[in-house]
Amino acid sequence: MRTILLAYLITCITTAAAYAPPAFGLGALFRPPNIKIVKSNGDFERLEEAGKFFVDAFWTGKVGGGADTLSPKQAFQLERQQVAEFNKRYRRRAAKQSGRLPGSYAGQSLDSNSELVLCVNGSDEVIGCAGIEVSRIKKMDGYDSLFSGPLMSNLAISRKYRRKGLAEDLVKAAENIARKEWGYDDCYLYVEKRNTPAIKLYKKLGYKSIWEDDTATTLLPTGDGRVVNGKTTIVCMKNGLAQ
Repeated sequence: MRTILLAYLITCITTAAAYAPPAFGLGALFRPPNIKIVKSNGDFERLEEAGKFFVDAFWTGKVGGGADTLSPKQAFQLERQQVAEFNKRYRRRAAKQSGRLPGSYAGQSLDSNSELVLCVNGSDEVIGCAGIEVSRIKKMDGYDSLFSGPLMSNLAISRKYRRKGLAEDLVKAAENIARKEWGYDDCYLYVEKRNTPAIKLYKKLGYKSIWEDDTATTLLPTGDGRVVNGKTTIVCMKNGLAQ
């Protein structure tokens, strides 16, 4: 549960290059020292580091039956694809360039409004990330209509640093970019329906489900060493951004 009192007890770290979103929940009481929320600013080395981090934090033991331990072949394949995707989506580039991992909701940036927000520890190691980009979002109105809006994705936290309020910080930092820098009033995201912990977090932060798609696909590392493209149900959620 959020409490204003607890938020004021947390010492926020502020630098010119770092964000300091408000701390939420009891997990914030156990926040490690010297944690910063920073922009990647499209830096190649930062995006490469984040891509490799993401494979361990997200793809290993992925919700839905993912392998608890990746084989060297799986890790190599996913790292190569994830780093390439992060560079195509978040590296400073021409608006027409885009890239996606396999899967119907891997995403692609609509224009140059894109940023990968990073959470780094005192040793400047990436321990969390969240992406925000202006993308084409489905209306699911029966006409395959699309509209442009800020889409948050690629939220992940290192297992060692979970339940400490860092995911909430990354979400708020991404939302601040969409509202304060890009001028949007709403933020959207896609999440797998079976990922109940993530859905619980998003609802806690004000997100509401607006549609579901049970024809979606996603990558899934299997216990026999393969990476397969399997079926899943995607939930689109929306949150109004406070002024």
